Amino acid sequence: MLRNAILASASLFALAMLPVTPAAALTMKECSTKYQDAKKANTLKGQKWNDFRKAQCGDDDADDNEAAAAVTEPAKPAVTPASAPAATPAKPVVAGKAKAAVFPKAVAAKYSDLSAGKARLKTCADQYNANKTVNANGELKWIEKGGGYWSQCNTKLKS
Repeated sequence: MLRNAILASASLFALAMLPVTPAAALTMKECSTKYQDAKKANTLKGQKWNDFRKAQCGDDDADDNEAAAAVTEPAKPAVTPASAPAATPAKPVVAGKAKAAVFPKAVAAKYSDLSAGKARLKTCADQYNANKTVNANGELKWIEKGGGYWSQCNTKLKS
């Protein structure tokens, strides 16, 4: 029990020392685990989930300039020779670094005759395809685990 509390406190301290930027923002699953650890260690100080998430897990609504400044090279995982695959197929490389994802600010007027959900979908799809031509999707796929471009775009248009 004491060992778990010490480990939880140490891990929370280590996580608290990490910079909280859009590039270093935690996924919801990681943030939830961090919240549960803090809850068990009684270090929440009365914070509720939303307050904790905003304070500890990164800002989901960072503006485009902050997001563009935060794009960094992903860390290369250490591979030992014993666990290295024999031959991995190379992924197609898009010229240049991926720019921060650009999202539409409002639903496109040309989709005003559609339902709200369908209008958001088509607006996001148009922006995604426009971003794809200039490599500005922030390395997001249309749909991916943890929230792809569609999920983030839909959320931003709803708010």
